[in-house]
Amino acid sequence: LKDGGVIRPGYHAELDELRDAATQGRKWLADFQASEIERTGIKSLKVRHNKVFGYYIEISKSYLADVPDTYIRKQTLVNAERFITPELKEYENKILGAQERSIGLEQEIFTAVRQQAVEQLEAIQQNALAIGQVDVLATFAERALANNYSRPVMSDDGRLDIRDGRHAVVEQMPNAERFVPNDTRLDRETHQLIIITGPNMAGKSTYIRQVALITIMAHMGGFVPAASAEIGLVDRVFTRVGASDDLARGRSTFMVEMQETANILNNATPKSLIVLDEIGRGTSTFDGISIAWSVAEFLCKNPAMQAKTLFATHYHELTDLALTLPNVQNFSILVKEKGHSITFLRKIVPGAADKSYGIQVARLAGLPDEVIDRANDILSNLEEGEFGDGGQPKIAKKRPHKLKANISQLDLF
Repeated sequence: LKDGGVIRPGYHAELDELRDAATQGRKWLADFQASEIERTGIKSLKVRHNKVFGYYIEISKSYLADVPDTYIRKQTLVNAERFITPELKEYENKILGAQERSIGLEQEIFTAVRQQAVEQLEAIQQNALAIGQVDVLATFAERALANNYSRPVMSDDGRLDIRDGRHAVVEQMPNAERFVPNDTRLDRETHQLIIITGPNMAGKSTYIRQVALITIMAHMGGFVPAASAEIGLVDRVFTRVGASDDLARGRSTFMVEMQETANILNNATPKSLIVLDEIGRGTSTFDGISIAWSVAEFLCKNPAMQAKTLFATHYHELTDLALTLPNVQNFSILVKEKGHSITFLRKIVPGAADKSYGIQVARLAGLPDEVIDRANDILSNLEEGEFGDGGQPKIAKKRPHKLKANISQLDLF
């Protein structure tokens, strides 16, 4: 504001005249510089401005012999001299006067406009709210049409039935693979808790997040990325996804995970939707399985809870919950295995995954072949329970020069 240029041209006639005077003054300065160069023959002559001298003529010392007698010296620099002329000073007063008056007038106009806006503040805020709502609803409609969304059916029976659901963001990622839609069924009787197993990168996290997003979009009043969707009203959507610590508060990754889980268990209701991704992975295997199992049982057995839950995990032991709890179902993500390679088919199907494919994913990530081969040997040893006389896995004795540092860990088995 202090430099002007805030009020648009055409709003105030006097301001436009002052601006024109200042603009013409700048043109006059350019013409004056050109005429002085031609008159004196000094190619380096420049008309400049600062707050101390105003407008002045600067000439490098190599041309000082050509300076006219009419120039008045104002300052000597290392490589140049600065001069003024009566003509330059006279026009400076006109230019600066116009600029100062235009800035002052502009500040007056701005203050008046601001006061008018204050007097209409309530109407402006109401209009802004209405425009914002129209903007959101129009975007809902545009995205629904462009991305083939469907109108969800909202109900109060607690069911969630999604056909060919998609992730609204992931499916729009540039250069992404073709998105594979999936069905979802959640209710309070037979599908209250869904345990989802499968390898890393297969799409477990994307799947459970898309269900949460579809639920939220439906509650916002928008269409959803699915062929059809019946969404039971929920009071909250709880999520425990990702893994990160909180260094500023001195909380480890596992502590953050447990605190978020505690918040869910202490506040969820039968009308909530819960999304859990890898509960218990931040600690030892046995501790992690124990906590994950106990959390799942609490969600299913506690009468005050029994919230609809999607539970993604690598703990295959949790799939046994479906053997004793009628409201638990197992689902997994299809994988096509060929030799040492795997292809993620991204399709959710009933039943538990038969293994985690962790070593195959590690191969895709670029681990050296020697490490992959060794991991396969150790996996076979551990799965088959091959132990020597000392109770150590036999595989630990094959290459002691490579495993010396790890023997103490293998003793745990």
